[in-house]
Amino acid sequence: MSNCTCGHEHDHAANALIPVRAKVINIVEETPDTKTFFISTLDDQKPFDPEPGQLGMLSLPNVGEAMFSVTNKGEKHLEMAIKAVGQLTNVLHEIEVGQEVGIRGPYGNGFPLDFFKGKDILFIGGGIGLAPVRSLIMHCLRNREDYGKLTVVYGARSQADLCFKEDLFTNWPKTPNMEVFITIDNKEEGWDGHVGFVPAYVEELAPKPQATVLCGPPVMIKFTLPVLEKLNFADKDIITTLEMRMKCGIGKCGRCNIGSKYVCLDGPVFSVEELKDLPPEY
Repeated sequence: MSNCTCGHEHDHAANALIPVRAKVINIVEETPDTKTFFISTLDDQKPFDPEPGQLGMLSLPNVGEAMFSVTNKGEKHLEMAIKAVGQLTNVLHEIEVGQEVGIRGPYGNGFPLDFFKGKDILFIGGGIGLAPVRSLIMHCLRNREDYGKLTVVYGARSQADLCFKEDLFTNWPKTPNMEVFITIDNKEEGWDGHVGFVPAYVEELAPKPQATVLCGPPVMIKFTLPVLEKLNFADKDIITTLEMRMKCGIGKCGRCNIGSKYVCLDGPVFSVEELKDLPPEY
């Protein structure tokens, strides 16, 4: 039985629409408008056990709920990086450690782990798009012997807008057989790294064709895909995630459908090859 106090006998694990009561145990400010929330159940357990790339529905009583990527998981907690962009997320950015929340999941298909096993992997991210990508990176690091070389190319508008700075500048660069390339859009005082947009940086680096994860703003994805095609990357080897408004999480409300596919069920992870078979509604 769950720790619900609604007064009715039911098993939350058997009803995907009923949130589990949880609490925020830590908050990390990633950028001026993005925070990572560490979430455990009220009895200090992990709310559910997602695969990399899967989603969770986070809710605040009397405010609302929304779907977010699980960017990492610990033994007894989940992490969600959330950007302040609307009513719920703005309120979430005002809460403090100890706040009670509701959470349900996992939803979606997650990244194809068997496909990546034994391969070198190129991770390309922009802005908050690094959040779902990070879930796979952290999985690879926890299971390092199962994967080849890991290469991260990541960019944001400014130095302040770079998410997960401790990973980008400290943890990942010192990991064996892993490289990290970081860029910001425009020159600024105090930045001595690369300057330019992600698609151009990928073309400059000219990585060899390999398994690739691409996630970020639509405009970044739009201009990065032709670069990868020019570098002879195959559509089937490029994996991306779709960010669409999801409500129920179980394919019933129809908010997230693209043709016959539902992002909350069939996605959010798709290969570029799969996307080319869908209507251009994403």
